[in-house]
Amino acid sequence: MLLHAFITFAETIIMFRYKYHIILILIPLFFISCRSTKPLVIPSEGEGSAAAYAERYKDLAISEMKRTGIPASITLAQGMIESDFGRSTLAWKANNHFGIKCHNDWTGPTIHHHDDRRNECFRKYSRPENSFYDHSDFLTSGSRYSFLFDIPVTDYKAWARGLKKAGYATNPDYANMLIRKIEESSLYIYDRGNSKTAQKERRLSEVEKVNENQAVVSVAQRIMENNRIKYIIVQDGETREMIEKEYQLLRWELSRYNELSSDFTPVAGQILYLQPKRDRAEPGKEMHTVSEGDTMYSISQQYGVKLNMLYELNRMMEGEEPVAGVKIWLRNIKPVN
Repeated sequence: MLLHAFITFAETIIMFRYKYHIILILIPLFFISCRSTKPLVIPSEGEGSAAAYAERYKDLAISEMKRTGIPASITLAQGMIESDFGRSTLAWKANNHFGIKCHNDWTGPTIHHHDDRRNECFRKYSRPENSFYDHSDFLTSGSRYSFLFDIPVTDYKAWARGLKKAGYATNPDYANMLIRKIEESSLYIYDRGNSKTAQKERRLSEVEKVNENQAVVSVAQRIMENNRIKYIIVQDGETREMIEKEYQLLRWELSRYNELSSDFTPVAGQILYLQPKRDRAEPGKEMHTVSEGDTMYSISQQYGVKLNMLYELNRMMEGEEPVAGVKIWLRNIKPVN
């Protein structure tokens, strides 16, 4: 009897160990089978560039402009900047295209995200359209933004500067960021309130190569582009005041962008940049061979490079002029001989 009991106990122990090993084998398989196979959420197709973003949301921005008086160009530019063209974490996790934080009056869903401070509370929306609606309502209901609605809907520059003044964003260059985005992508055409007309104008604004240094970007407004900077050629009889009015420029902008004296007078045939020049020429334009009559300033205008940077790249003293036949470096610092 005792022997039988011992054998039974031994069989139980063996069986238990066998089952234990089976469980150890099955546990990892269980967790593997339960692992989520849901793919990483990525921005939806159609987002990721200025053209695609504008195409997707232009009608919504125009509709909101008609409802609230906020320029469509401002709405689109803010959305592009704040959401990185729909690719930001807030955009694809929370459909929040404008970085609007929770604030005390928000009762909807939320998401926490590192911004000016760690783990800040942001509003979460069920779809991007709701973010656009809330953006409009946020501006129209806030007393600190009320002065903006006295500005014409077509004056996007005043709107951009007003948003910065009202404290919409902490970035000190926020107004200029909006203006550059609007001008680079011709978003101002949507402020006229007709997306079909705007679409035709966008097609007219497509870049057509004219020569290796220039590209026509606006047939109607004769704006050209060099080194990704918009410029015009002064026409006979044009005054500075006429140019500033036509292109909605402040008094200081033309002189600063073109490195001219504050009281300069435009001359027919002169290049005038409507945006700041860059620190180096565009890729592919490494050097310029000086011709008779070339100056450092004329070269800087020809390639859209800041004059002080041109001197620095070529290890020259400011005011020094090159002689015919020498090479002027446009993108990299000239090697030491």
